[in-house]
Amino acid sequence: MPKGMVPAYGALGLPLAFAALPLYVHVPRYYAETTHLGLALLGAILLGARLFDAFVDPWLGWLADRLPHRRMLAMALLPFAIGFVALLNPPSSFVSLWLLASLTLTYLGFSAASVAYQAWGVSLGGDSAERTALTAAREGFGLVGVLLAATLPSVLASSLSQGTQRLSWVLPPLLLIAAVPAFAKLGPGSSLPHSNEPLGQSLSRALRDTAFRRLLGVFIANGIAAALPATLFLFFVADVLGAASASGPLLAVYFVAGAASMPLWVRLAARFGRVRAWGLAMVLAMFAFAGAGLAGSGDIAGFALICLASGLALGADLALPAAIAADLGERQGQAGICFGVWNFVAKLNLALAAGLALPLLDRLGYRPGSAHNLSALTFAYALLPLGFKFVAATLLWRWRDSLEIHR
Repeated sequence: MPKGMVPAYGALGLPLAFAALPLYVHVPRYYAETTHLGLALLGAILLGARLFDAFVDPWLGWLADRLPHRRMLAMALLPFAIGFVALLNPPSSFVSLWLLASLTLTYLGFSAASVAYQAWGVSLGGDSAERTALTAAREGFGLVGVLLAATLPSVLASSLSQGTQRLSWVLPPLLLIAAVPAFAKLGPGSSLPHSNEPLGQSLSRALRDTAFRRLLGVFIANGIAAALPATLFLFFVADVLGAASASGPLLAVYFVAGAASMPLWVRLAARFGRVRAWGLAMVLAMFAFAGAGLAGSGDIAGFALICLASGLALGADLALPAAIAADLGERQGQAGICFGVWNFVAKLNLALAAGLALPLLDRLGYRPGSAHNLSALTFAYALLPLGFKFVAATLLWRWRDSLEIHR
């Protein structure tokens, strides 16, 4: 692999991840506070846009198998940047239409760029080891982007809303800084075979691959295990630990540990195989979930260690399964459709986690800000994910031979 290829490719993951956090975390609160849009209408618009975002991914993946990846990526970056700036700078009138249009444009550009970017990495990597290194670099830079997006609003302004608005103007220069070296230093990569199959046939061919179906099964169970605590983290820190103000530093520990662990997981995967390395990370995460189940009021230091351990496991979750998916996509000759399905499942995991955890907590009697039924919150935050992680680890070990791919 040519010198400098891995960081030149990975750096583009930073601005993509930088925009993802505001899209999913800041936008609901920002519009509720600054535009006074009704919560029911706001929720309906967000739900519709997110469903569109998830279900368009397989089509974008199919498209990525028929267009040069660099060209598709370049075409997607402009609407992505324009949509993101527009999204966080709404007018005083026609707010709901502005939100719907800008969200749709941003999601379309973001998803098209993400799928093309992932497929480009497959074509750049000559073998499994190179694709693992490229995937780890992409996800490592992505975690740095998440940290930037999480911390900059408070730096850019005294109020969160104003800081979020100013955040929109940071994305275009970040994209430019990352994209210019990538397009200048990296070629188109090896050409993958193209076909004239319609979307349905291409999607069917991807899902007929036994190894890909099994990988998706592990990814779904493992993804729900990760998405549940992500959904409930702020509730857990505020109500179980009684330390709402510590949520920012604890999140920083988690993401920094994830980013710092990437090289370690790449080395372990090269020595022991990606499946075994990923399985080790799952065991580490299960210990972390078990520890979280024992946490109580004031256990900040202990929970910081739990965040450190689960952050280390996060590094493997981001680097290794996507690298296996890259090999399967290369084997099928349609990396785009494979990553389209992959991204669809990742977004579905987030939706399933919220759809499972929040109604469950409501039924069990937990109320945010109350000390009543905190055991229900602990169950949903720590013990339920522990169960899903155990299922994922069991499936991974059972299917280890078909998922340990060397190409």
